[in-house]
Formats: sequence, C-alpha cells, structure tokens
Amino acid sequence: MHSHHAHPGRHELGQNFLVDRSTIDAMTGLVARTRGPILEIGAGDGALTLPLQRLGRGLTAVEIDGRRAGRLRRRAHRSTTVVTADFLRYRAPAGPHVLVGNLPFHETTAMLRRILRSPEWTDAVLLVQWEVARRRAAVGGATLMTAQWWPWYEFRLVGRVPAAAFRPRPNVDGGVLTMARRDRPLVADRDRAGYQDLVARVFNGRGRGPARIVGHAVPEVPRRRIDDWLRAHRIAPSALPKNITAEQWADLHTLRRG
Repeated sequence: MHSHHAHPGRHELGQNFLVDRSTIDAMTGLVARTRGPILEIGAGDGALTLPLQRLGRGLTAVEIDGRRAGRLRRRAHRSTTVVTADFLRYRAPAGPHVLVGNLPFHETTAMLRRILRSPEWTDAVLLVQWEVARRRAAVGGATLMTAQWWPWYEFRLVGRVPAAAFRPRPNVDGGVLTMARRDRPLVADRDRAGYQDLVARVFNGRGRGPARIVGHAVPEVPRRRIDDWLRAHRIAPSALPKNITAEQWADLHTLRRG
C-alpha cells in the first residue's frame, strides 16, 4: 500500500488477483457454455484473460491500471483487445456479449448496478464477495436489488471461493455468481420503473404479514384481489417480502396494472 510495496498503487485500486487454478477453470468452463464475444471486467495480470483466449471467441479485456494493461497486451494474443479503462465509465460494445470478471470487492455493488442497467449482454460470470453472491442469488431470501431485477435476469450461486484463492488475500471468501438475461422477461421493459417502484414499496412496507404489507404498499389494488393473489400462489401468512418469488412479483405487478 505504501511506496515500499512491489506494485505501488495496486491496493488503492482494491484488486485481489485470482491465483487458484480450479476457480479459473470453473469460470472459464461457465463462459464456455455461453455464446458470443466476451468482455472481461478487471483483467489484472490476465489470470482469466489468457485461459479465456482458448475459447476462440472475440475477447476484450478492460483493466484500470495502465501498466498492467500494457503488460497484458504484450502477453495476450493479437486478437485480444486490452483496453485501459474504468469499467464503470466504459461503454460496452454494441450487440450481444458475455461478461466475465473478478470484480474488485469494494466496487462490487456499483459494478453490479452498472451491469444490470446495461442492455446488450446475455450472460455474466462474476466473482464477488461470498455474501454478495448469496444475496444476489436470493439464498435465504431475496434482497430488494434482486427482486427489482428478477423479471429480466436469473441469478445463480455457483460456489464458494476461499480467500486463499486471491493475492493479496482478502478478509472474506468469494463466490461465483452467474446472471443470465431471460429470453422472455416476466415484465415488459417499458414497465421497469413502475415494477421496481412497486417492489421497493412492498420491501419498505409497514405492517405484519403479506396481506397487510402489500395492501399498504399498493392501495390502488382492491384487497380481495390481493387475497386472490396470495391464495393462487400459496403465499403463507408469515411470508416476508424476501420470500416472494420472481413469478409472484411479476403477477402482483400485473394485478396492479389492472
């Protein structure tokens, strides 16, 4: 972190480099099941970049550190494009593509928000903190962010990656998370703002039990229709907003639109 460090500046960029072969192989294998050109977020020293080249698909590697990007450019195939840029400000290529990356832990949420709002990618294979991976994949219940994006994406927790898989070693384990854009979204794109507002109102809603919480959050929907929705989906009286599934949310949105 200070000048005596072998790589000055690295830690300010918050990067934990992946050194574990089995994690690299697993992530490359997940990308291999997808189609289309690949955009890598935070290429670092190329731990994923170099194996991804073997898939023989178009590959663009984005790396914020100019010196690292320069070194990687010299080691990578000519067909690989290495871009020096901050992914949060980088304009993704037009057309369908696949995202892959070991995201810097301190910027994970900002990066995920940016990714979820980006229109063109079809699949993402991401290494993030373990807790973030679990929450995104709705293990133990959905978070607001997951529920707000579920109609458009499927989230899956693939596995845990020990802290020892990184250099420098972080204080927490990592987790591999995949996100896939649904071929048929459960809610129309043009309804996204309204749907996300509905979910936020229910998540922040007061009251006990889903009938009350949803009733307060969407006063424009008659209570008997909410009761019908609860019955049709067999939603328990003890259920919390985090227990509502993607399909149930989409159906509630439809009810609200009449």
